[in-house]
Amino acid sequence: MARSYLSKTIKQLVRERAKDCCEYCLALSTFAFHPFAIEHIIPLIADGTNAVENLALACQHCNNCKYNKTTAFDPLSKETARLYHPREDEWTDHFMWSSDFLTIIGISAIGRATITCLKMNRVEAINLRAALSAYGVHPPF
Repeated sequence: MARSYLSKTIKQLVRERAKDCCEYCLALSTFAFHPFAIEHIIPLIADGTNAVENLALACQHCNNCKYNKTTAFDPLSKETARLYHPREDEWTDHFMWSSDFLTIIGISAIGRATITCLKMNRVEAINLRAALSAYGVHPPF
């Protein structure tokens, strides 16, 4: 499938709407080692579009793990659940922070499946959150 073109204006709109944070794990782009991607929430291969409502800002790790997936395994229910949709879902309906704000906890099947699929609590992410917390910029909101 050919890559689709997104204008500078659309890319800027997506970045501003996301407040320069990954819309999945809430990582700050300012402290990322790799540029963030404009991600298709519903992949083009699954009939997604380039409409602004189908685009999200994602860190490289979340974007790479999600790839073209729209569902994943929920470790609690042992069933498949759809992944978090940044345009249709509220983050706080599916996730919460641990008391030290280092670990993302799934509070719904969608949240748990997304955390598992995107490996949102990998050691490197937790270590970066701890460093950013000590620096006073985590959590981002």
